[in-house]
Amino acid sequence: QVTVAESGGGLVQAGGSLSLSCKATGIIFIIGRMAWYRQAPGKQRELVAEVGSDGTTIYIDSVKGRFTISRENANNMVYLRMDSLEPEDTGVYYCNAELNGDEIWGFGTQVTVSS
Repeated sequence: QVTVAESGGGLVQAGGSLSLSCKATGIIFIIGRMAWYRQAPGKQRELVAEVGSDGTTIYIDSVKGRFTISRENANNMVYLRMDSLEPEDTGVYYCNAELNGDEIWGFGTQVTVSS
C-alpha cells in the first residue's frame, strides 16, 4: 500500500512564511505528478500548485510569486514553500501524488494565517 503524508502546517501571521513537506511511502515504482491542494472553510478544494515528473510547475494565479513547489525524487518528497502569506491562504493543505498510476491523497495539514 502506498501513502502520502503531509507535515509542516501551523499558525502564522500575515506576511510570514511556512514550508510544507509531503513524503510518499510504500512500494513505489513510479511517481508522476505531485501537487498541493487546499480547502478553505466553506469552499471547495482547489489546486494550489503542481510539479510534473519532468519538473514542470503550475501555480494558481493567487499564489504566483509567493509559493514555490519542488520535488525530491530520490526521497519521494514534494515541498511547498509559502511566503508573504495572506489570511486568504488559510485552509487545510493536501498532498496529492500519482503513485504507480494511482492518485493518492494525504489527510491534510492545517495552515492558518492571522491578520
